[in-house]
Amino acid sequence: MRRNARVTVNTRRGPGLMGTMARTAVIAGTATAVSTKTSAAMNQSAQAKQAAQQAQVQAMVDQQLVEQQAQTEQQQLQQQLAEQQAQLQQLMQQQTASSPAAPAMAASDSDAASIRIMKLKELGALRDAGILTEDEFQSEKARVLAG
Repeated sequence: MRRNARVTVNTRRGPGLMGTMARTAVIAGTATAVSTKTSAAMNQSAQAKQAAQQAQVQAMVDQQLVEQQAQTEQQQLQQQLAEQQAQLQQLMQQQTASSPAAPAMAASDSDAASIRIMKLKELGALRDAGILTEDEFQSEKARVLAG
């Protein structure tokens, strides 16, 4: 054996095996962290959009319910108004039919006064029941008092 044998050591270029493994681990960890944060941000954004859409749908449903309730109330009020107008017309027809006979029956001033009082009481009851408006009551009252 030769003692002067040359041993050549090849010098490596770049990091060794451990350095490469460490660098790979750091890169993988960073990629995982970025991926996790990105995924969380996207989920949060999607949840916010979904909540906004649900709120918008709920607002539309609420608005439709309010509109339906308003329509129902309006129809009921129109029905009541029509019924009240029919009752008013009937009462006015009754008063018109009884008016020509009333002067013939009223021979004295006290009879005419009591008839007027009865008519005024009827008009007041109609107003209190909501059948007559205040303006209608006032005009009929003036007509009865005028004679």
